[in-house]
Amino acid sequence: MKLDNLIQGRLVKRYKRFLADIVLDNGAEVTAHCPNTGSMKNCADEGSQVWVLDSQNEKRKYPLGWELVEVEGRYLACINTGRANKLVKEAIENGTIKTLQGYESIRQEVKYGENSRIDLLLEDQEKGRVWVEVKNVTLLEEDNLGSFPDAVTVRGAKHLRELMAMVGQGDRAVMLFCVPHTGIERVRPADHIDPEYGRLLREAKAAGVEVIAYGADISETQISLVRELPVVL
Repeated sequence: MKLDNLIQGRLVKRYKRFLADIVLDNGAEVTAHCPNTGSMKNCADEGSQVWVLDSQNEKRKYPLGWELVEVEGRYLACINTGRANKLVKEAIENGTIKTLQGYESIRQEVKYGENSRIDLLLEDQEKGRVWVEVKNVTLLEEDNLGSFPDAVTVRGAKHLRELMAMVGQGDRAVMLFCVPHTGIERVRPADHIDPEYGRLLREAKAAGVEVIAYGADISETQISLVRELPVVL
């Protein structure tokens, strides 16, 4: 996935969840849209080097959107959670995600479960269906571990129950952690943040939900999922 014409700056602060004040390298101070509903723990430190994308849409109140952040002065992370589903779809289509190959079609945002929409639904006349829920992981903690979630997620717990229901009716179901963070080498449930999510993830795994994670290569010009990462349960 290409990242065209990113503009570099320094983070002043992130606030009201969807806003970030940034000083660009040319000295201008701007307010950018922050496309991330999570806590962004360890990804929103004041003074961090960041990159924003100019939408060039004059109708938008905040035409600049925050895309990348440098973490700990050495890693790159994509904080735009809206890219996760596209990254996973791209990685399926180019053959990177080996366990999701050989299906005739991929649909997005298909209604299912408790008034939810699955991120990706793969279908094939012979192989049947695979329901793929995608979660974005950017919380880097000790020993290069990536933890999910970074805040308590009732919605995430509901999604796990829905995946288990799909397995119960005979379909495949996959909980796929998209990891656009070059410092994360393994993924785990954040039991210290949301123990109920961790409990349900282990229950889902035991019930037949496939739990996998893929990490990314990131630069100022592109981002791609390139490697499977261990999931530590």
